[in-house]
Amino acid sequence: RKQNHNKKETRNMNQVAKKENAGALSSNVFEADAAAGSQNIGQEDLALPFLKVLGQLSPEVNKRNSKYVEGAEPGMIINTVTNELYDGEKGINVVPVFYKRQYIEWQDRGESSGAPVKIYDAGDDVPQTTRDKSYKDRLPNGNYLENTASHFVIVVSGNAPSTALISMKATQLKVSRKWNSMMMGIRLQGKNGLFTPPTYSHIYNLKTIQMSNDKGTWYGWDVTKVGPVSDKGVYDQAKLFSTKVGKGEIQAKHGSEEPAKQAAPF
Repeated sequence: RKQNHNKKETRNMNQVAKKENAGALSSNVFEADAAAGSQNIGQEDLALPFLKVLGQLSPEVNKRNSKYVEGAEPGMIINTVTNELYDGEKGINVVPVFYKRQYIEWQDRGESSGAPVKIYDAGDDVPQTTRDKSYKDRLPNGNYLENTASHFVIVVSGNAPSTALISMKATQLKVSRKWNSMMMGIRLQGKNGLFTPPTYSHIYNLKTIQMSNDKGTWYGWDVTKVGPVSDKGVYDQAKLFSTKVGKGEIQAKHGSEEPAKQAAPF
C-alpha cells in the first residue's frame, strides 16, 4: 500500500509541475523575435560592471548603509551591477581582453558629483601635480589625479561568461604591472617561430589578499595564471569585446567610491 501511495503522490506532483509550466512559451517563439524591443538601447545606455574588492569601509558591508549587500564581507569581490558576490579566497577566473591606463581627475568627497571631472589617456598632456599630506596628486585647481589601470575582462566564473572591468590604482598599480608582465611573458611556438599570443588567449585567477604598509591595512588583488582558453565561444566573445573596447565603442563609466575616511591608499 505504501508503494502505491508513493506512486500516486509522484503522479500528482508531476501533474502540478505540468500545470505550472503549461503557460510557459517555447524558446522558439522568443528566438523568432530575437532582440526586439532593444533597437534604441545603445552602449551608452548599458552599465559595464566593475569587479571591486570590498574593504572594511565599503558601504556594501555596512548594514546601516543604503548600499548594503546581504552577505557582503571585507575581502570579497563584488559585481557592482548585479551585486553578485565572490569568495575572495577562492577568487574569480577572468580572461583579460584589453588594457588601458588613464589619469582621472576627481573633486574631493562632498564636492564631487560622483563622476570624473576629466579623464586623460596615457600619453596626453597631463597637468603638473603636487603630492599633498594625504598622498593625493593635487592639481592647481584643487582637484586631484588618480593614475588608473583599467583591465577589461570576460568573467568565466559562474553560469555564463560576462563582461566586466577591473580598475586598479594607487597600491594596486604594482599588481597591474605584474599582471601585464605575466601576459606579455607568454610565448607560444608557431609556424614562424615563437610569438606572443593575444591577452585573451589565457585565463587568470584573481584572489584577494590582505595588504598593509605604514598607513594601514586593506584588501587588494592577487593574480595567478590558470591556463589557455579552451572554449572557442569564450575566445570569440573575448575577441569581439576587445575589438569594441579598442574602437571606443565601449567606455568605462568611472564613479567615485572614496569613503569618508580611507584607511590606506587603494
